[in-house]
Amino acid sequence: MNRHATLGTGHEDEAPGALAVLAAPAPSHLADDVLVEVGLVDRMAPVASPLGTLWVAWNGRGISEVEQATDGAEAAARHEARSGRRTVLADALPDRLADAVARRLAGERRVRIPLDLRGRTEFEVAVWTKALEIPAGEVRPYGWIAAEIGRPKAVRAVGTALGHNPVPLIVPCHRVVRTDGTIGQYSLGGPHNKRTILSAEGLDPDAMETAARRGERLSGSTTTRIVCWPTCRHAKRVQDRYRVSFRSLREARSRGYRPCKICRPVAVEPAA
Repeated sequence: MNRHATLGTGHEDEAPGALAVLAAPAPSHLADDVLVEVGLVDRMAPVASPLGTLWVAWNGRGISEVEQATDGAEAAARHEARSGRRTVLADALPDRLADAVARRLAGERRVRIPLDLRGRTEFEVAVWTKALEIPAGEVRPYGWIAAEIGRPKAVRAVGTALGHNPVPLIVPCHRVVRTDGTIGQYSLGGPHNKRTILSAEGLDPDAMETAARRGERLSGSTTTRIVCWPTCRHAKRVQDRYRVSFRSLREARSRGYRPCKICRPVAVEPAA
């Protein structure tokens, strides 16, 4: 007798059938789920915005792109071409991510949204990170970002980096204007879209540009002797009779005004 046979339970013939019950085909989406989670494939879904429907791409690392397109197929094709990753359309963002995006679009700066910024330069990421600090309903010039990140002479480079922002609205590059006070370009559909978004946040782009042309680059209060960027929430609270305008921080300081510690105005540089 085979000595190994004596170690059995007497039900050896039933084992293959029992294991067969456990065998079931994997869900058809399982492979894509795994690839999305590790960042080798992206998903893309529609999201409502002040500009209408946008298409947001994401993977396990975070949101990788925000795209404006006529439909999902067009958006996915563009994203694939830019990222080099296969892109699968979905009906909606995951609930938690959808909630975070909705809150960011509603003006919440501090809501955490992971971003997939692979392949981007350290300078670009620094510029986009600083843009996240600008509150809804306020704008800052390119020169402000350049000064804040310790690169005061890199005003043009800041403009270029903002133009390459892959996640507009998530990173609010629409809140950064040219250093001469004009609205400037926008990576998500151009200046018209930028004006639309700023208007939705309560600003008047035409009035802002008109004031800049008059030389009203900074706004001070005769009561506090503090000078701000004109859209700073503190500047907005100043009554007209106490408001005074300046062409530069140097002019404001020469008249005894000190810069706001919240909006941190800097000297107005040449136009970017």
